[in-house]
Amino acid sequence: MILSPYCRKKNYRNNKNALSKILCEQTEINMLIKSLDFYVTNLDLKRPYSISYKTVDYVENVIVVLTLENGITGLGAANPSPFVVGEGVKDTLNILNEWDKDLLLNRDIREIYDCLYLVHSTLKGHAGARVALDIALHDAFCRWLEKPLVDFLGRRVSGLPTSITIGIKDVGDTLEEAEEYIGRGFIYLKVKLGKSLEEDLERLIKLRETYRDKIHLRIDANQGYNKEELHRFYDKTKNLDLELIEQPLPVRDSAQMKTLPLEVRKLIAADESLINAADAFDLAVLPSSCGVFNIKLMKCGGIVPAQEIATVAGLGGNKLMWGCNDESVISISAALHTALSSPLTRYLDLDGSLDLAKDVVEDAFIIKNGIMSVTDRPGLGWKPGISI
Repeated sequence: MILSPYCRKKNYRNNKNALSKILCEQTEINMLIKSLDFYVTNLDLKRPYSISYKTVDYVENVIVVLTLENGITGLGAANPSPFVVGEGVKDTLNILNEWDKDLLLNRDIREIYDCLYLVHSTLKGHAGARVALDIALHDAFCRWLEKPLVDFLGRRVSGLPTSITIGIKDVGDTLEEAEEYIGRGFIYLKVKLGKSLEEDLERLIKLRETYRDKIHLRIDANQGYNKEELHRFYDKTKNLDLELIEQPLPVRDSAQMKTLPLEVRKLIAADESLINAADAFDLAVLPSSCGVFNIKLMKCGGIVPAQEIATVAGLGGNKLMWGCNDESVISISAALHTALSSPLTRYLDLDGSLDLAKDVVEDAFIIKNGIMSVTDRPGLGWKPGISI
């Protein structure tokens, strides 16, 4: 600790007056934000995959490096989907480079909520830029606290299994990939659907026949069905014991979700139709549109807006699922810490870093037999990797 002349004169170390202690601590200058740097990195993929509207064969992320005067580094990352929030990685980098960094530079990291307010109030409509800065601020602050982020937010859950995703492919390749994941300890499988209803049904039926009660099945149609197809899908899969049906209808048809039978709505997890707390409110207003909110930091813009959505979920009686895009372990860890801070969390779908060929840091979280938990290291828990 750096002591002011006032504190030294008053013999701070022996002073038991709490107010004097606070005054002395507030004179420290090494808590100030010294620098902010932004760059894009290609993390590649171990193998490409397909969903209903695109094929992905490489992954880029924006990385934010926030450094304090005392050398503490906080990291943030972003890979927003232009199909969902209207901006991609390159847009995010441009927005960050054009943004006034002086709003944060030389601010005290201990004024964490003022710093977060400046980010979220000046970057409205730019989810990627907000999430990267939001995560970096939380990481630096909790590294200064010497506490894991989840302990600052309030730990409510110790760990949960994550699903791992199988993209759109034929039956044989689907079974082969499922076998691989089961061998790695994952028993919660999320299957991408939405291109062909008949092929979707064939894949799911074969998966359940092959693995019986050895696996839990979740599906993600990525807006691939219309209302009639969804009714048919539900009727044909009633006996497959599906955990949830993620975003079956297009966002433009979100209002139709309120007209679905209650037993169908309870299974639906809103994804692309849930960007922010206002969307959560619309979905929760009776008759509710869904039983589950899928929160993604990349959609809503960070930990602060994610907590706002979680608050609405609590008021509306919705369960929480925490999802992701293809992301560095930096932002996956941020989502995990936030997820474990909510008593409403029921589902994790945080596999977005598992198929990356490389990353900028390592060991940000623990995953064993498919169960995710955080480390006891401060902040997001990462260790330096190939580069920062």
